[in-house]
Amino acid sequence: MSPPVSRSRSLAPLYWSLAGSTVLAALIVVATFWLGSRAATEEEWVVHTLTAREQLARILALVQRAESAQRGYLLTGQEEYLAPFDASADPLPAALDALQKLVSDNPRQEPSVAALRQAIPQKLAELRATIDARKLGRSEAALAIVNTDESQQAMDRIARTLAAMDAEENRLLTERKAKAATFNALVQGGVGAAFLLICGIGALVAYLARATFSELAGARDRLAAVNNDLMDQIGRREEVESQLRQAQKMEAVGQLTGGIAHDFNNMLGVIVSALDLMETRLKRGDHGIERFIDAATKAAERAVTLTHRLLAFARQQPLAPRPIDANQMIASMSDLLRSTLGEHIRIEAVSAAGLWRTNADAHQLEGAILNVAINARDAMPDGGKLTIETGNAFLDEDYCRQNGEVAPGQYVMIAVTDTGAGMPADVAARAFDPFFTTKPAGRGTGLGLSQVYGFIKQSRGHIKIYSEIGAGTTVKIYLPRLISAAEGAAQPTVPTPEIVPKGAASEVVLVVEDDPLMRETTADALRDLGYTVVDCGSAADALRRLAGEPAASLLLTDIVMPEMNGKQLADEAVKLRSALKVLFMTGYTRNAVVHGGVLDPGVNFLSKPFTVAQLGAKVRSVLAAAAPSASEP
Repeated sequence: MSPPVSRSRSLAPLYWSLAGSTVLAALIVVATFWLGSRAATEEEWVVHTLTAREQLARILALVQRAESAQRGYLLTGQEEYLAPFDASADPLPAALDALQKLVSDNPRQEPSVAALRQAIPQKLAELRATIDARKLGRSEAALAIVNTDESQQAMDRIARTLAAMDAEENRLLTERKAKAATFNALVQGGVGAAFLLICGIGALVAYLARATFSELAGARDRLAAVNNDLMDQIGRREEVESQLRQAQKMEAVGQLTGGIAHDFNNMLGVIVSALDLMETRLKRGDHGIERFIDAATKAAERAVTLTHRLLAFARQQPLAPRPIDANQMIASMSDLLRSTLGEHIRIEAVSAAGLWRTNADAHQLEGAILNVAINARDAMPDGGKLTIETGNAFLDEDYCRQNGEVAPGQYVMIAVTDTGAGMPADVAARAFDPFFTTKPAGRGTGLGLSQVYGFIKQSRGHIKIYSEIGAGTTVKIYLPRLISAAEGAAQPTVPTPEIVPKGAASEVVLVVEDDPLMRETTADALRDLGYTVVDCGSAADALRRLAGEPAASLLLTDIVMPEMNGKQLADEAVKLRSALKVLFMTGYTRNAVVHGGVLDPGVNFLSKPFTVAQLGAKVRSVLAAAAPSASEP
């Protein structure tokens, strides 16, 4: 590296010379431009002087033409001489004004202009007086005025004054031409000097370019080598990052799978054991099996809850959104929150005035707020304060670029803040991961916040955690603002009554389910409720049976079926029986009656698994509806 450095040092004086020459050339160019500007100014003054002389000659010509026209009229009495007189006399006042402006830069011309302003009007007055006398027939009197010496003397004074002014302007013209010539010569000299200096600079630049080319070529080669090394490092890093991301994905899948297997094995273990114990006791005539039934039911309910949470995290749960006032919802939840969180947690609600409305599933939103509040309670084991705040928010493009899966716009914000211990950054980053929990074993499934996350994202919203160790945590939920109250209107949820409503034998329910056990169980439950049931294992069989069963009141169909799904079956069935009411049931659906995570308008839906009470309440509510609930496209 030493030779290039020493060579660069040897070229340093040349670089300084180049810099000095460049500065000098710049100064010469600036001076040349200044001289050129001055030369142009002097040229303008030359033109100005020439214009003034032209104006002097014009005034003299006008006065002389006026006098000639006057004498022609006096001698001949012909009216055509009056027009030239007026054409010469009328412009003279304006011509004098223009002359005064042109010579205003020269104080020596001011007395002459004043003399002209006095002499020319007097001369014009004399000429008009003779013309007026001639018009009245007093030709001799008019000629007498003309023949006096005063008329000739007035004309001579005007001519002498104009000649003196012209001589002064001629003097100025000579002086200004000399100045203009001087500046032009200086400009030419400056241009020549600048040209020579620029040529010298060009030669010096060419020499320096040749002298440094080898250094640049060597630097380019070294840079190329370093760049190749850098590209190799980037490639290896990307490969390692790809392997790390894949490992993280597999770890997340393994954690999710293990958590599901663990929880479902516990629930299935309870159900299997309870069924075995019930079978054993019934065989020996012991009917004290109520606690085993209760245990199996609770385990099944836990499995249902777990499935719903997994669907919420996967953003596949069917939502029934409706316009919501978040302030009213939080106020209505006050008793539930107090009973759930306990007396050691102080709850404060801060409601924003003029809060926008949002369009969301009310039941799921209540569950989301409750889940976040429960996590906040667990972060304050010794008690504390929980604040639920609402507000209007606007997420701009910069924020949305930094936070994926959220669009810029207006949102309704619900913030839940606790005074707990807070979370470190790595824990906050994983708070929404399924089955991730910092709680001791046996306390929580690790699905609460992941369910909230899935619901908020499925509702096209956004959720963000802000936490600081020792200062507490804030969870902010953003839901899109509802612009029109008519948007997102959904069928209200029908509560399940304590007493299951019964049906009548005249009410025929067509049950379509491809799973035999599910079909038989559902059909038996409906028969126990008093309905007449026709059960089918496929859509094609259902359409054949429907053609021969004109008394069918309700079509209860699964959605996910081979060959023809439940939505397609319902469309065909309504064509056959326009008054037929439709109730869909499924444990998972993506596109049939749910689009964008929202139930299609007018759709009656029952989520699997369901109890006999839920089934009876839903069937009764659909049959009792005033209008058919045919599925809509």
